[in-house]
Amino acid sequence: MASMPPITRWDSEAQFFDRVAEQQARQTQPIDPLALQRYSSRFLRRRFREEFRLRVAQDLRDKHVLDVGCGDGNNSVLLAKLGAHVTGIDISPKSIALAEKRAAISGVSDAVRFLCSPLETAEIQPHSFDLIWGDSILHHLIDNLEEVFSRLTFWAKPGALIVLSEPVNFNNALRRFRLALPVKTDATPDERPLEPAELAIVRRFLPGMRIRFFSLFGRLNRFLLVRFNYERSPAVRRAAVSMLAVIDFALLSLPVIRNLGGYAVIYGRTPMNCSSRAPDGNLLGDAQHK
Repeated sequence: MASMPPITRWDSEAQFFDRVAEQQARQTQPIDPLALQRYSSRFLRRRFREEFRLRVAQDLRDKHVLDVGCGDGNNSVLLAKLGAHVTGIDISPKSIALAEKRAAISGVSDAVRFLCSPLETAEIQPHSFDLIWGDSILHHLIDNLEEVFSRLTFWAKPGALIVLSEPVNFNNALRRFRLALPVKTDATPDERPLEPAELAIVRRFLPGMRIRFFSLFGRLNRFLLVRFNYERSPAVRRAAVSMLAVIDFALLSLPVIRNLGGYAVIYGRTPMNCSSRAPDGNLLGDAQHK
């Protein structure tokens, strides 16, 4: 399938996620205290992808974090609650409005700011962030992945940590099976999981990149959790999800099986000798709200 021109793709993505934000806005609430308790624990569990990422990120107090594709601001608010100074960026105006509302009712407006812009045109001060955080964003940007990653590493401080969670496909037969499961998913027209070729691009920018695979059986969680909410599901359902996560983690630690995961946490540090110039050869100015 031929790729869309950038402006067409940006408009399409913004409209799609505007519709998602309109639905989410009907039930915006402060961050769940049980979720905050879970993610602020000293004993984060490696078997859960969300907790694994925070184990990798470690202490966030006073760290400057860029939340890429921040959406409704759920991650931005959580990271701010954990002590970070957060900049969230997203292409959807209604998502940004929802993120600002979520930050306000969660009491972290002074620790977050939000930008509405495509990543490819965003104006952000170079070498500003200790951590770049992304949740299912790169697979929307496959056609421009090299440009996007060039910008991300330009905005990161030398030696900064990049932690991304992305759907991946290292086995086409297994992917076809997953898609056949009776699980409704909403997707934009040109998105797809990252494949080895895309991860090779990422590795060029993060030479020490590491990958941890998740979700061998993870799609079954949708049938176990109430409204896909771990914290508010009954204990027996949480126990079942935890057992699945243990099985996933054990199996996906094996060399022969690890590439069968449906999601991956991709992480690594930017080189210490990052370029001081933007991908287009010009210095970028201070970030502007759009």
